Amino acid sequence: MTTMNLTIETFGAATRGDGIVLVDFWAEWCGPCRAFAAVYEAASDRHPDIAFAKVDTEAQRELAAAHRITSIPTLMVVRDGVLVYKEPGALPAAQLELLIEKARELDMDDIRRQIAETEN
Repeated sequence: MTTMNLTIETFGAATRGDGIVLVDFWAEWCGPCRAFAAVYEAASDRHPDIAFAKVDTEAQRELAAAHRITSIPTLMVVRDGVLVYKEPGALPAAQLELLIEKARELDMDDIRRQIAETEN
């Protein structure tokens, strides 16, 4: 599956809906980013029900700053509009698969309840 290239204008719409969205913050000059790109693309082929997106931090500096991206690559996972994971570092294929599996297993009703409790 082809990954979406997100911009400051498209990021919100892409991550607010139902389902799982993986977002890879990267830059062309970043060696680990280029290495992770192959792993990321392969995962997108294996999981057509998940949206895979990329943010070029050089072209989208404002978007990267808004999400406090200080190290790349950084992978973000959003499920049903809720940020459930954000960590820097290139993951090996097996770890990315495990992360996807864990994202699928999340009880989003419980997560929303926990968020509501911390906001009160």
